[in-house]
Amino acid sequence: MPRYMMFITHSEDYRNYPIPKALHDEMGHFANENLESGVLIDASGFEPTSAAKCVRLSRGKLTVTDGPFAEAKEVIGGYALVETHSSDEAIDFATTVMDIHRRHWPEFEGACEVRPIDGEKSTASASPPHPKCVPDLSLTGKHPPRGHRLAR
Repeated sequence: MPRYMMFITHSEDYRNYPIPKALHDEMGHFANENLESGVLIDASGFEPTSAAKCVRLSRGKLTVTDGPFAEAKEVIGGYALVETHSSDEAIDFATTVMDIHRRHWPEFEGACEVRPIDGEKSTASASPPHPKCVPDLSLTGKHPPRGHRLAR
């Protein structure tokens, strides 16, 4: 089945407001239901852009800079990785996410971009990632982020 990455974008100003409890509760229920069914593979919000780092390649040189990087009206506030039978199902998932926001946080304005993952046409893509693509967190003493899954 194809996989889709969803990017939830909104103004960074929303970080200054508490998330309504009803939104948090319904999104939690929706996420758990879809995790159990296998549709939702992973999802999470992001820290503010001020906590970001950027590794840039320009003219053959690598540089690392602190965020924020550019003035933007919208930032990527979170993501969801889903596996569905069709793009229509992925769009239905995104529509539900945004409708839950509409119902429980009427002032919220944002978007959910649904992007197919390149080459994700079959369940063969569900194999574990190549070992070189997975950071060895045991060397740093860090744990994977909450909700992180390496393979299904």
